[in-house]
Amino acid sequence: LRRRPTLTAWLLLAPGLVYLGLFYIYPTIDMFLVSLQTGSIQTGYEQTWNLAVYPTAIAEYWDVFLRSVGYGALATVLTFLIGFPLAYFVAFRGGRYKSLLLFLIIAPFFTSFLLRTISWKIILADNGFILGTLKTLGILPEDVRILATPLAVIAGITYNFLPFMTLPLYVALEKIPPSILEAAEDLYATPLARFRRVTIPMALPGVIAGSLLTFIPAVGDFVNADLLGNPTTQMIGNVIQAKFLKVSDYPTGAALAFVLMAAILTGVLVYARLAGTEELYGAKA
Repeated sequence: LRRRPTLTAWLLLAPGLVYLGLFYIYPTIDMFLVSLQTGSIQTGYEQTWNLAVYPTAIAEYWDVFLRSVGYGALATVLTFLIGFPLAYFVAFRGGRYKSLLLFLIIAPFFTSFLLRTISWKIILADNGFILGTLKTLGILPEDVRILATPLAVIAGITYNFLPFMTLPLYVALEKIPPSILEAAEDLYATPLARFRRVTIPMALPGVIAGSLLTFIPAVGDFVNADLLGNPTTQMIGNVIQAKFLKVSDYPTGAALAFVLMAAILTGVLVYARLAGTEELYGAKA
């Protein structure tokens, strides 16, 4: 093995490649083949290479696709606006409490995703702790509601995926050498200029990684839209779930899933290319 470094590299990669082949590549190919079938759950499905299912599915659910992308993008922006100050404080002001603060950030992960979303349903209820108190005090009128609105869905997505943004930002900020910030201060850079021209560029890998880790699952999420929204706020994940588990329209569900995956992959590649990937991959793109 010492004489064959290439063989050693392939042996080290083998477990990961086998895992990807079994649980990603094969299911993706199978999903594509299912999307080209015709039939029904009663009569059975047969492979007819029905490519027409793709334009039909896109034409029928294009508005749901756009809504999902919009919700996911808005939630990603909100997680950044909330997570960056939080990560900045932990990285530069956390001191000996860094470990405790990081634990508090990831503490929600110790609770089921479903339970966390149900808790938001209780919090945002019309007579819940927040709205009920404000209505009792006369600050809000009685007909004001948040639950079953786009605001509730986006709030739930933002809360559930906030750690996915905060942790990469913290890692990127933690790696910034204090000497560089001190050098900028010695060169008479104002705090705002130092933040804009030093901190932000050096934290860019964390911004890219956090954005991808947040946006990708947020677009395909269906739990928040199902529990916190209404029929007009359903996302593409809800449609795919219904096609497979309720309607039993497997070809259309598979086609929608494949289109969603392809769209997200294309968007990620474009975003990474525009944002820059040198720091992420350790070499110039």
